[in-house]
Amino acid sequence: MKSKQRIPYKVIKEIFPKRLNRRPGSQQIYTRLKQTIISGKLKKGRKLTQGEIAQDFGVSQPTVAIAISQLKKDGLVICKGGVGSFVI
Repeated sequence: MKSKQRIPYKVIKEIFPKRLNRRPGSQQIYTRLKQTIISGKLKKGRKLTQGEIAQDFGVSQPTVAIAISQLKKDGLVICKGGVGSFVI
């Protein structure tokens, strides 16, 4: 049986440039927002704007919506239909 050789990083980067520069997923955004809320950097009553958060993280708004939905389940955020999401 032949031993497997490792592919040099430069070659992988040329073949799969997007895979190496992955954007954060909803779980990473959720974790970062949760830490920010718990630490007090995001104050009570602060509006969470999906567009701004998406731009800051370089992701789509639906990805941020999933993260905010998880924060709502944890009781850290309240979502008011048509108005927005706010830190509790």
